[in-house]
Amino acid sequence: MVLQTIHFLVSKARLCPAPSSLLLLLVLLMSLFSFQTTRATPSTRPEVRRPLPGCQVLCQVAPTKASMKLFPVSVLMEEAEPAAGAEEESGAKKKKPKLLNKLDKSIKAEIDGAEKLRKKGQLDEALRAFEALVRRYPQSPRARYGQAQTEDDLAEKRRSNELLQRAISSYRDAAELPDATPDLLRAALRRRAERQQFLGRMRGSLATLERLTQIFPEDIGLKNDLGVAHLLLGDNKGAKQVYEQVLAVAPGNGFAKVHYGFILKSENKIAESIPYLREGLESGEPGTDDGRFYFHLGDALQRVGDESAYRWYELGHRRGHFASVWQRSLYNVDGLKAQPWWTPQETGYTDLVKTLERNWRTIRDEALAVMDRRTASFVPEEENLREKGEWGQYTLWQQGKKVGNACQGVPRTCALLERYPEATGCKRGQVKFSVMQPGTHVWPHTGPTNCRLRLHLGLVVPRPGCRIRCTNQTREWEEGRVLIFDDSFEHEVWQDANGYRLILIVDVWHPELTPYQRQTLSPI
Repeated sequence: MVLQTIHFLVSKARLCPAPSSLLLLLVLLMSLFSFQTTRATPSTRPEVRRPLPGCQVLCQVAPTKASMKLFPVSVLMEEAEPAAGAEEESGAKKKKPKLLNKLDKSIKAEIDGAEKLRKKGQLDEALRAFEALVRRYPQSPRARYGQAQTEDDLAEKRRSNELLQRAISSYRDAAELPDATPDLLRAALRRRAERQQFLGRMRGSLATLERLTQIFPEDIGLKNDLGVAHLLLGDNKGAKQVYEQVLAVAPGNGFAKVHYGFILKSENKIAESIPYLREGLESGEPGTDDGRFYFHLGDALQRVGDESAYRWYELGHRRGHFASVWQRSLYNVDGLKAQPWWTPQETGYTDLVKTLERNWRTIRDEALAVMDRRTASFVPEEENLREKGEWGQYTLWQQGKKVGNACQGVPRTCALLERYPEATGCKRGQVKFSVMQPGTHVWPHTGPTNCRLRLHLGLVVPRPGCRIRCTNQTREWEEGRVLIFDDSFEHEVWQDANGYRLILIVDVWHPELTPYQRQTLSPI
């Protein structure tokens, strides 16, 4: 089975985009490896991460050097679909695995009794029964495997990492017994790798999968899982080598194709990535129907000027991955009001908007002083969102936290913003200055989540030539005025003026999110 985790992806920031911020920067964004997850109350809408078949933690927006390193964004308890190419192929009759060796067959009645308890949900009794079998028959692989499965089930029921670690050890013990059948060996180590990954033990999971592929070198499904394990460690190079090996012996393998295409796109080999992503999605194989692949195929097509991009976005929408063709964020809360452009009154943040507009000159002067004294503080945009030009950013808050000593350079600006927790406490956004030089074009792209709105305060806006499009509406910045849009919708920027453009970007929580959601949603 394909290893489970998800995904910014994404801080993983703009998630994979959450790439970099975005994607993939995907920086470990969510309270990762613990069962202590919060439960939605009846008054809250649950967050929806669009379907993640298999184990893709792919970034969401444009690929970048940094952004295309994959990190787990969150982890799922559910079982993954089998990776394409696994020995039990789609449409073929599933063979019952042979888990019993000669010793196990001699104690089959006792094993069946303990297994019946496990399947009926009587887990404490089942665990006692399997532990008794292991004490009496320490060389029985099936008894140890049953103990591991029961510990695994109990870990999920009790949300206990300690029990899960016991299960991981028991799966290893079962596989290491000398007479374990090949089917039991494969099942035990595969599940061990999945549960290691769940706990964030990515290197341990990788080692387990490497052992599996050495034992079963012809198993394409295991190799596909190994490639995913490399991606989860940010090792695109290792993953690329694995998928090249798979495609050398199974050139039509759709799972390997979409992942290989994704890696090529991360290397900015846009045109090369397209056939792999397209053919992988067209294969319909398990693990390929993932919103991130639709996202990246569409993005690649847009960059080469192919209008079929929107057909793939439409298909992704029909498959349930995107809220609409325009709104393609992947980390969403269902039911939130969705529109590309907002007025201050619609957001309910009129006081924040008035404060920004009333003090725009103060904010501008501090930003200009930082630019004059410390131009290096404006870090080049690294999300590979630019077709051309120069675009720098000076970040004050990221994921609801101040960034280093950044506020020391603009103390009055930060003092104004600290009165507004909807901005400074927005764990799915940023507060930053953005300077864009003439001749810059930012590709069409979308943010990672529908949980925020984005405010742009114009500070230095040469005219004409500075434009932003969100869906099919294009607007221009004005000095001292705030524009508000939902960056989960497709947007694009042109800077064709004769001087630099400087704005303040302030992300705020979507106004319909409850206090509980603002507190418990994971950062991006």
